[in-house]
Parts: sequence; structure tokens; C-alpha cells
Amino acid sequence: MAKGNNQKLKLLYLTKIFMEKTDESHALTLAEITAHLNAYEVTADRKTLYLDFEELKRYGLDIVREQCGKTVVYHLASRQFELAELKLLVDSVQSAKFITEKKSNSLIKKLESLVSEHEAKQLHRQVITAGRVKTMNESILINVDSIHSAISDNKQITFQYFQWTPEKKRELRHNGQSYVISPWHLVWDDENYYMIGYDSDSEMIKHFRVDKMLRISSVDEKREGQKKMKELNIASYSRSLFGMLGGESKHVTLECHNCMAGVIIDRFGKDTVMLKKDEEHFTAHVEVIPSDQFLGWIIGLGGGVKITEPTTVVDRVKELLTKQLKMY
Repeated sequence: MAKGNNQKLKLLYLTKIFMEKTDESHALTLAEITAHLNAYEVTADRKTLYLDFEELKRYGLDIVREQCGKTVVYHLASRQFELAELKLLVDSVQSAKFITEKKSNSLIKKLESLVSEHEAKQLHRQVITAGRVKTMNESILINVDSIHSAISDNKQITFQYFQWTPEKKRELRHNGQSYVISPWHLVWDDENYYMIGYDSDSEMIKHFRVDKMLRISSVDEKREGQKKMKELNIASYSRSLFGMLGGESKHVTLECHNCMAGVIIDRFGKDTVMLKKDEEHFTAHVEVIPSDQFLGWIIGLGGGVKITEPTTVVDRVKELLTKQLKMY
């Protein structure tokens, strides 16, 4: 038998065939494996294939031989990722707001390569995300990587920051001047990535939406604000920002109907102080920045939750409701 042109690649092509064509529900006969190898211009006979299978097993491939009636078939029994794990990852990628549609499709295609072509069809999950708004910043993954690198190298970063106009155009904030920030943490909150860092000029901890950062680059200056960051409870800080809007953090008391316990725990965590008020109500004590977004969330809960303290925040709710009534 004349040898094929790619004979030296035989074991690599065999691995490819087992990875792409077989799984626990799909197996190949020796004749089918030989035909696939021939398509790659590789020749094989029964005896050498047995030896090749043993070599691949020694390498770590879980190749299983099964008797199906009078036919013997072979398949790859296990992989680095289980199908259920990849389905979870695909759902997460497809649902993530901060990943663009283009990048989502690219990542899912790569995840599909980790299973057979048969199981890949099951990864076409089509997660129900009707109306899901995906970010329009294609460079977000590069931004995340740049920030991670700066944190690892203990360097400050410089960048520009923008907001969207009604004309759907980017408008640079800070009069277009670059920000110089010491990056310390990356947080995924409310379906967006945020960078939390220290601003030396204002001596404040600040946060920025990663998908709204442009032209990120490291500067040859070591990070500052280490002392303040050590004192920062990042979990509490993230919860207090409520949608990552800025402002002064306040201790707020909420009076809630018992049916709202799950809502409060989902938003603020199980360590939230919740005390019984009467048979139908409890009070919750939370540390938040009482932004309009937070107040709007409270109003949206209807009569199930109301703010009772401090009076300054209660007054702000009344002002917000008055403004809304005037609008209508």
C-alpha cells in the first residue's frame, strides 16, 4: 500500500477525527476511520490503527472500543469539558450584555470546537434574550486585558471616557482630556464591566464602565491609593453603588412587606440586616448611594418597599415623584 502525502501527520489527523466525528452517541468503524484518513491523504491498515489507538490512549485520549452486534466501533468517551458545562458557558456568552454580538458569535464558535460536530448542534442554544441590548464597543475584551495587565504590572493607566448623545454618537467627557487612574479591581455588576480605581488628583476611589473607555494605555508610574484600597470592602462597595452610579454612600432603612424578602436578598445579599417589624413587615438596613436609579427601583416595587430613613432621602423620593407627576 502506497503511503499518503501526510503520513507523518497521521496521529494528529486521527485525534482530529475522534474529536470532531465521535462522542458517546456517535462512533466509527475501522473502515470509516480509514476513509476519513484517506480524505486527509493518509493511508492506514487495521494492524497499524490498533497501534495508533494505543499510542493515543497513552497520550491521554479516552478512546473506547465497543461491540455493536457483529461490528466493532470506536469513539472518544470523555473530553476536557462536559457538554452540560459548555451549554452553560454558551448561555453566559450569549446573554452577556457587555460582549458584542460579533464577539459572542466568535466565542461560541470556538466553544463548539471543543465537542463533536454532532454535539455542537446542541450548543446552538438560542437563549431567550429578546430585547437584550449588546454593547457596541468591539474593543471591550482588549480593554479588559489592558486593565488586567496594568493591575498585574502595578501601573497606572490613561484613557478617555465617553457618553452617548441622542444622535447615537460618542461624546468625550472631561473635555476630551485623558484620565489618569490607578486601576485596582474589575467588577461585573448589573451586566456591565466596571473598573474600580484610585484618582490621585481628587484622592477618591472612582469607577468607570469598561465599554465606555477608549485608548487605554499603561503609564510608567506605579499605582497609588493602596492604603484606601486595603480598607475597601469591594463587595459592599459594589452593592452600595447600585448600578454603579456615583455619589455619596448613605445608610438607608427600608420598610418591606414580607413577600419582598427575596428581592432584598437578591439585590443586597444574605448578610443584609433584616429585622421583624410586625407580622407582615420587616425593616432592612442597607448601605447605598441613593441615586435616581436606586430611588426609581424602590418606586418600581410599588407599596412593597418604602424608605423610612434618613429624611433627606425620603424627601428626595417625594421630589422625584413630584417631578414625574408634573411630566404627565
